[in-house]
Amino acid sequence: MTGRIRVGVIDKHPLFRDGVVLALNSQPDIDVVGQGATVWDAIEIVNKSRPDAIVLDSSTLDGSMGAVESILQQHPTIRILILAVVAGEEHVYTALKRGVRGYLLKGASSTELIQTVRVLNQGQSFISPSLAAKLLMKSDTGSVSEAQEPGSLPHLTPREQQILSILVQGRSNKEIGNKLDLSEKTIKHHLTNILQKLRVRNRVEAALVASNHLPQSLMAS
Repeated sequence: MTGRIRVGVIDKHPLFRDGVVLALNSQPDIDVVGQGATVWDAIEIVNKSRPDAIVLDSSTLDGSMGAVESILQQHPTIRILILAVVAGEEHVYTALKRGVRGYLLKGASSTELIQTVRVLNQGQSFISPSLAAKLLMKSDTGSVSEAQEPGSLPHLTPREQQILSILVQGRSNKEIGNKLDLSEKTIKHHLTNILQKLRVRNRVEAALVASNHLPQSLMAS
């Protein structure tokens, strides 16, 4: 995408919201085009300002993904980043399945927030490493990825399996490309194919599938 990243910020706590807005507006490539305290404010900002991304306080959702689904049904290209004080793996996984592209704990730094917004704007997904670890542990119980048969993967090529094994380590497209001596564009192309074959929406879900099905020898390489 070209141009500045247009962002809406929703948080019920004015002091925290002001800090998020200040951090994002301090960047030359980001504009906060609206802010509010409720999911209704989020829907209004989306409808009026057409932001590229929404930073959404999890406490405004009242435990329901209804507002997220409503926004994405009307504007499927919007990237939604949820900020939470704490988060259980079930809630995180449900959010990702409903189309949320990022999940970040409120203890993150402003630098992490800014980088996450940029990553989402590039079409990628991001989840706090501590939350990702919980999801990967949960995947060992077999409750994650109903689409896959235990002990098997769809017909991924050796290169796709190699890329997936590095993805599990939380590496970006650029880092994967550097490790395999491939261009970032080539990695993105492979990842598109991987997501389609695994029948998942994003790289986080792909990593969860990989943790269950890729050989341990490949995961450790």
